[in-house]
Amino acid sequence: MVESIGTKAGAVTDRRTVPVEPAARVAAVRAVAADSPAVQSAAAEISGQAAAQPPVDTERVARIRKAIQDNKFPLSPSTIADRLLAFKLDWKSRDPS
Repeated sequence: MVESIGTKAGAVTDRRTVPVEPAARVAAVRAVAADSPAVQSAAAEISGQAAAQPPVDTERVARIRKAIQDNKFPLSPSTIADRLLAFKLDWKSRDPS
């Protein structure tokens, strides 16, 4: 026969206490030193340089736009759809280019 799942009354038989040793003292935490001004200025300089440049290759975009206007850029709807799905789902495209 199967017993039902649930709490059942039971008796605790061992209620003795056990001596416990005190915990070791924890060392105080020392203050963290702030970055030096040279590190902060270098980081700000790099950040400023990155912000000044566009995140895309504008020359390549211009070449592609020109090729599309001149009807010299091959547009394949299936390739576009494949790459959009691959980008959305973090897949690798099957197209070797």
